[in-house]
Amino acid sequence: MTALILSGREAAASVRTDVAERVGALAERGKGVGLATVFVGDDAASQVYVRNKHTAAAKAGMLSFDYSLDSDATQGEVEGLIRSLNADPAVDAMIVQLPLPPGLDGNRAVQAIDPAKDADGLHPFNLGLLVLEQPGPRPATPSGIIRLLEHYEIAIAGKVALVIGRSFLVGRPLALMLGARGIDATVVQAHSRTANLSEHARNADLLVVAAGRAGLVGADDVKPGAVVVDVGINRTDDGLVGDVDFAEVKEVAGALTPVPGGVGPMTIALLLHNTVVAAERSTA
Repeated sequence: MTALILSGREAAASVRTDVAERVGALAERGKGVGLATVFVGDDAASQVYVRNKHTAAAKAGMLSFDYSLDSDATQGEVEGLIRSLNADPAVDAMIVQLPLPPGLDGNRAVQAIDPAKDADGLHPFNLGLLVLEQPGPRPATPSGIIRLLEHYEIAIAGKVALVIGRSFLVGRPLALMLGARGIDATVVQAHSRTANLSEHARNADLLVVAAGRAGLVGADDVKPGAVVVDVGINRTDDGLVGDVDFAEVKEVAGALTPVPGGVGPMTIALLLHNTVVAAERSTA
């Protein structure tokens, strides 16, 4: 068996097409759609990721606002910039690029965002809406994962899903979303302290790995025919790799996301989706 490779680039293209059409419809009504990013520090990898977001926003016809602060910026300066963007009518949604440099509190920065302008879907108010299964912006990476599975018509309802990782960026919200009414997976959440992790993994029909450890999951950890989604991005001497041993697992899994080119493009596409939805709501 060789796994079906789930291309995030292909699936993201359909999301971006929908976003561009909606941006165009708003433009016909005289409404521009603005996405702002707040970047602090000089991390090269994060700079590339922010640049990719702006490129994607521009291709969708959005206005793109890039705000950068030096690594010695204070918490007050970061939050002051966010508050100014909250008040800017040209900005429909914003992203604070995480993690922030040492000494700065990323949680406080996210909490300073107006929940209505939260492109990442990570504000506590919006996470509360997720828990209550009420409408609101959803975290971009978990949303992207679900949209990717839907694009390839992979059934989720009734399946056993194991999510390895419990960050508020991916693992926790994804577990909630997979178990929500209408998606209906049976969800197990695992983490670095989970006993017999490999045994749990071998029981999963859908295995999502978001632990940040290169090579954490190999062929012996995967149920034959399972769908494996690799969220990890790890920089090694051989380049970018995920949390899954791709070469091994593709011979066992039924479907598998690559790194790069899997979840990453979906995250950016769903950020754009959240932005255009925020713009639509602001004009309703």
